[in-house]
Amino acid sequence: MTIASHAPPVARTSMVSLTNLGWLLIAVIALALPVFASGYHLYQFSQVLIYAIALLGLNLLTGFNGQISLGHGAFFAIGGYGTAILITKFGVPYWAAIPISSLVCFGAGFLFGFPALRLGGLYLALATFALAVAAPQILSYKGFDNFTGGSQGLQMPKPHAPFGIPLNVDQWIYVVCLICAAALFLVAINLVNGRVGRALIAIRDHPIAAETMGVNAALYKTTCFGLSAVAVGFVSPDSFGLVLSLSFLVGIVVGGLASISGMIFGALFIEFVPNYADQLSVYFGEGAKALPGAIYGLLLILIMAVAPSGVAGVIRAAVRRLLDAARS
Repeated sequence: MTIASHAPPVARTSMVSLTNLGWLLIAVIALALPVFASGYHLYQFSQVLIYAIALLGLNLLTGFNGQISLGHGAFFAIGGYGTAILITKFGVPYWAAIPISSLVCFGAGFLFGFPALRLGGLYLALATFALAVAAPQILSYKGFDNFTGGSQGLQMPKPHAPFGIPLNVDQWIYVVCLICAAALFLVAINLVNGRVGRALIAIRDHPIAAETMGVNAALYKTTCFGLSAVAVGFVSPDSFGLVLSLSFLVGIVVGGLASISGMIFGALFIEFVPNYADQLSVYFGEGAKALPGAIYGLLLILIMAVAPSGVAGVIRAAVRRLLDAARS
């Protein structure tokens, strides 16, 4: 959660304390889930953590740096397929495959950032849109079948807990996802609260003034694209289509642009809302096949009307009101 720099010192201190309390509450709930949740629900929350990592990267690019990307599903595919290929084709253990594929993903994003420097606004959005459309076709190309599995995808073995840790497969997968998410969220918090974060915001808000003050816009933009690409089971080309990229964009808007904690709410939205919409449509029979999409769209419009700054913005506003009421 972002603390307003113009707030009084006492208010800032109170906001920081409440922010830390909020993160502590999230951590307690996350650590308790393996004990109380079923295997299916643990799978869902593992997906939430993976989506939160992807949204975290996209939010750095769009929320903090002001660059619109409609192709983040392609970078998500690079991370997913990179991990799957290393595990299934080269026998690399999953604990080593995840950081290696993350570095590959960073490299891909950084390289894509160079041509992206010549683009901006809608032009960059269209370029990344083309990337999202092309990625599933490239992954399905027959020449890559030996590595990608073609249209059938790759089936990865499920990892088991090491050292006799008393966790089943579902619990261990969730714990691995939680560790990865916690580490990357910590990195992102330190990043946006430091010099890099201030430079990204300056480039977003006042690009000419930022360059005049000595901010290397080219370096920060390409680095931001690389960081945003770092984003693990079964992977197939259909899993990384355009709909996924659009869902990521929806997630960062619902969670709250330029908010780190908001990405958790955005990930919960894109994982659970479509599922609940599908379940609701079952009650209306076969004639309601289009109902899930309608529910999703209406709910999204309602959220944007009621909370244009996202869930994180609503929480920040509520906390400020409570603090103001407590001081008065």
